[in-house]
Amino acid sequence: MGNLVQAELRKTTTTGLWWGLLIPTVLVALGGGLLSGLIGRAFVDLTSSADAEQLSEMLGVTPDQWKFSLFGIARSINLATVFPLIFGALAVSGEIGRRTITTTFLTAPSRMHTMLAKMLVYALWGAIYGLAIMGFVALGVVLTSSSGQLPDSGGWAMLTLVCVVSSILMTMFGIGLGALIPNTAGVVVLLTMYFVVIENAVLLGLRIAGTPETVVGFLPNGSVNGLTGSVVVDLFLSKAGVVPEEAITFLRMFAGAGGAQSWWLSGLIFLGWVAVAFGGGWALTARKDIT
Repeated sequence: MGNLVQAELRKTTTTGLWWGLLIPTVLVALGGGLLSGLIGRAFVDLTSSADAEQLSEMLGVTPDQWKFSLFGIARSINLATVFPLIFGALAVSGEIGRRTITTTFLTAPSRMHTMLAKMLVYALWGAIYGLAIMGFVALGVVLTSSSGQLPDSGGWAMLTLVCVVSSILMTMFGIGLGALIPNTAGVVVLLTMYFVVIENAVLLGLRIAGTPETVVGFLPNGSVNGLTGSVVVDLFLSKAGVVPEEAITFLRMFAGAGGAQSWWLSGLIFLGWVAVAFGGGWALTARKDIT
């Protein structure tokens, strides 16, 4: 098993895919962090005007305590984790397309061992991507935001944890879908369109139709977004004073977690989707003819 893991590591490090995808990942994370800090500062400046004094008194907190940049952090993380998703999707589909997986299957003790080795290696890569995403998002926010907009050490730790977990799960989900759809262009386009466009359109349609948004919290994108978004809402509410109950729904929407469950339940829901995708890909790969 150790040799298979080493072989999978060599496959990922001897090609340019890992750093080729890491570059746009950190650029999106940094850009999102910079924009989050700027928007958070602009919001504080806007609500610090005399017209907002009544709102501040009602909420029992001054505007500089509203950590509005947190919502941008969640959005930035959710967008940047699309890249480890793509990285994972190419793990199997790319090998099938280039037929390099044939040698792996013929030399490994079993195909189950091969998929397990891929899972371990790409989970490590998912964690690396997650740390890079969080690091560059944090850098961007720190550069453009005021100190009052930044979370405390416990908040940073929690954000880092859910970012890394989200990145790992997205990578695993990508591997499963890549095995189910062994076409590199097809699986990349499908996953990108689904996570960036399709499910967001579904959410908009549900809102227009008046359907409860909780349905979205059980879909893949809604659940993984809820993992980070729900944490951000909890961190915001812990410092925001008295927030009206009806306003919490809008806060969750701002964080990209509209209709999502609590962060830990959202994580378990998406873990279920990962298990279905990975299990299906595993089963299909185990029976697939090799050439």
